[in-house]
Amino acid sequence: MKELYLKKQPEMKINKMPVLFFFCSFCLCISLFAQQRGYKDGRPAATKRMPCKDQGIVLRYGDGTDSCDVFGAREAIVNKEGDMYYLFYDGAGKDGWKACLAESKDLQSWIKKGPILELGAPGSPDAKSASAPWVIKANGDWHMFYLGTPNTTPAPDRIPSFPYLTMKASSRSLEGPWIKQYDITPFSTRENSFYSVTASPGFIVPAKKGFIQFFSGALTDSTGIKRTLGIARTEHLNGSWMIDEKPIFPPSEQVENSSIYYEEKNKTWFLFTNHIGIDSTGAEYTDAVWVYWSHTLDHWDAANKAVVLDSSNCTWAKGAIGMPSVIKTGNRLALLYDGYEGNSKGHMKRNIGLAWIALPLRTSYEP
Repeated sequence: MKELYLKKQPEMKINKMPVLFFFCSFCLCISLFAQQRGYKDGRPAATKRMPCKDQGIVLRYGDGTDSCDVFGAREAIVNKEGDMYYLFYDGAGKDGWKACLAESKDLQSWIKKGPILELGAPGSPDAKSASAPWVIKANGDWHMFYLGTPNTTPAPDRIPSFPYLTMKASSRSLEGPWIKQYDITPFSTRENSFYSVTASPGFIVPAKKGFIQFFSGALTDSTGIKRTLGIARTEHLNGSWMIDEKPIFPPSEQVENSSIYYEEKNKTWFLFTNHIGIDSTGAEYTDAVWVYWSHTLDHWDAANKAVVLDSSNCTWAKGAIGMPSVIKTGNRLALLYDGYEGNSKGHMKRNIGLAWIALPLRTSYEP
């Protein structure tokens, strides 16, 4: 009826700008309200976004050596030496989850090399899983800190269960062989702390005195599992680590795993991590990759964060999106992550994807 009315009275001139402004403002308010509304249980949400271009799946599960990833490939951890990229990932195999290796010269075409760690003997801390290895090179040797656990869910999934422990191995080469060092306990879980059920490894940064490791910590209470990141420190990679009393974020942030990038342009550290969300049924799952930033490694503000990758900008994973790791290549930051191709929020049948972030990274982002 409005169109008919205007046609009959062409001499009337209506200023559409206020209407357009009101409409745009209304849409923006709805968008902001949806972001600020957050999660059903009140866990904090990230309302800003870091621009990220998803490329898609670059490594599919299922065809690894000796069925090492027949049920899934996840927890992508990327390293580089020379002109070769080395990707450690958790292969969900016929006898459990083990760290596997793939190699590439372009981050896109990967050659699978099979498992680099075997399960420990019955009764050992890594009897049911030896996975998620983070490495650093020092004095010609590679030092590995990997996740071990004596517990999993039943076969065939064999999903690692608490406690998650940090264990040690070493090698002269990223390709191995990797020698487990059972006589070294880097750090472990502690009762009545933010890492009472999880104390699993993360990214390691050389410091003025030794090394800093950003590890995953979790506790359980009457409301469920609370996940966060903590700092462990050591002067010797073959020694024990001291853990800071407080985590870098409140456990209510619900984040786990870490990958660090330092932006020289603005002297800022960026920490990429996977966030644990919750759906309408109350089920938790890895729903997004988040990033936090700080000018110092020792102090982080949970308010300085943004979403990097979730179902809205991932081209193939519309449910579960898991752990990230990042590495600089040219004028871009490559982000490797795992996810499920489709809408599932489960742990199994995941693939490894690749996304790109333009450099330099900034410290201010829009919703």
